[in-house]
Amino acid sequence: MSIEINQACDLVIFGAKGDLTKRKLLPALYKLEKSKKIHKYTRIIASGRADWSTQDYIKIVKTAIKNFLNEEIDDFIWKKLSSRIYFCNVDVYKLLHFFRLKEILDQKKNITIYYCAVPPNTLNSIFIGLGNANLNSISSRIVLEKPLGICLKTSKIINNQISKYFLESQIFRIDHYLGKESILNLLALRFANSFFFHNWNNTAIDHIQITVSEEVGIEGRWNYFDTTGQMKDMVQNHLLQILTILAMDQPKDITAENIRHEKVKILRALNPIDIKNINKKTVRGQYCSGLIKGVKVPSYLEEYGANKTSATETFVAIKASLNNKKWSGVPFYLRTGKRLAHKYSEIVVFFKKMPINLFQNLNKELLQNKLVIRLEPDSNIKFEFLNKTLGLEKEYKLEHSQLKSSNFYEKNSKNSIDAYERLLFESMRGIQSLFVCRDEVEEAWKWIDPIIDAWKNSKNNIPQLYMSGTWGPKDADLLLLRDNRYWYKFN
Repeated sequence: MSIEINQACDLVIFGAKGDLTKRKLLPALYKLEKSKKIHKYTRIIASGRADWSTQDYIKIVKTAIKNFLNEEIDDFIWKKLSSRIYFCNVDVYKLLHFFRLKEILDQKKNITIYYCAVPPNTLNSIFIGLGNANLNSISSRIVLEKPLGICLKTSKIINNQISKYFLESQIFRIDHYLGKESILNLLALRFANSFFFHNWNNTAIDHIQITVSEEVGIEGRWNYFDTTGQMKDMVQNHLLQILTILAMDQPKDITAENIRHEKVKILRALNPIDIKNINKKTVRGQYCSGLIKGVKVPSYLEEYGANKTSATETFVAIKASLNNKKWSGVPFYLRTGKRLAHKYSEIVVFFKKMPINLFQNLNKELLQNKLVIRLEPDSNIKFEFLNKTLGLEKEYKLEHSQLKSSNFYEKNSKNSIDAYERLLFESMRGIQSLFVCRDEVEEAWKWIDPIIDAWKNSKNNIPQLYMSGTWGPKDADLLLLRDNRYWYKFN
């Protein structure tokens, strides 16, 4: 089914000079132009504190797209995209500067979208400036990047600030994982296929593993990352979003309101982790020097600008569980870290063992069936099962077999869509299904905050060191070994 063209809009980018805009937003806009998804009257208004002309900024845009698009720029498409671009010199801390912006915007004909690609401490100035200049009409929308705060308290402050000027229906909070094709497919997998739908509960599933593994270190982001850590950077948003989609009940329909409602129920059902069980339920680590693809890399404490006494975690593993009838007794093992052996994101669903082994003479133990959902790279779905070996022997000897959807999403498919491309398009269409509501953000923090507090207050409050290029601290393996389980091996 073809996607309808969105309405004409004025897309205002706050933070137009920043890394996020150059790496993600501008290439995504080029691809939307290429796929003819941008309305012919849509304009792109780049906002930043600089004495640039529009032509100055257009040159910067072209350089960014060349650097980060990974394909040759088509002159015809570039001409169309560049004709949409305007630059407006706005210092968000000066209220009168927002009237400069107002002179450019066409609020009568176009819907206005404000994309805040800025640090969280800048947001309130933007909210106030837009409100002061009456640029927050009911038809306007505002897109917020993570992190939304660094704890529940600061998250509430940001949400309270924006609620003074915008309704919840106007607010689009981004978690770019929700824009990935492989994440979206989880809804289809679960709710469009009876085999999975009827076996997606604690009667059939033994446990679930979620891994988001990174090869990179902090990539020069010391000041940001050291005050954040892997828990806030990855678990609080990305991994918990994956968990909610995996565990949520079937919504009444696939509208934003009903999908969000089911996800919030899962966040509220998470069993607490605090000082009482912190050492049994979590592991945190920090990378030391090692080899990544044969190249020596520094330790976290040797990164540029590092605080040599930092106890910030670069690795987290958690045994999470839900307090509801459907998932009682099923652990969700979460794992994410930097400078690990391979870059990949994957979900592994382990189904329960057979109660009786009819083939024990030649097969002492029957391996568990597994559904392996590779999110990235090279997204695919694989089902692992046992099959009789070929031959005329009278004995039933079993072998490990796989069914794989190798064309689940072709990496270089002409139909492949980047997460930011999708999220920008959905914001233009005004569809909130792939964005996070206030309750989701705050319920996630309610679960995360006690874990972070427990780490700070526990006797052993120093993260375990692990060598770069490995799979993290040894205690991450013990987290599963205590339950007689093992992390699924990357392959």
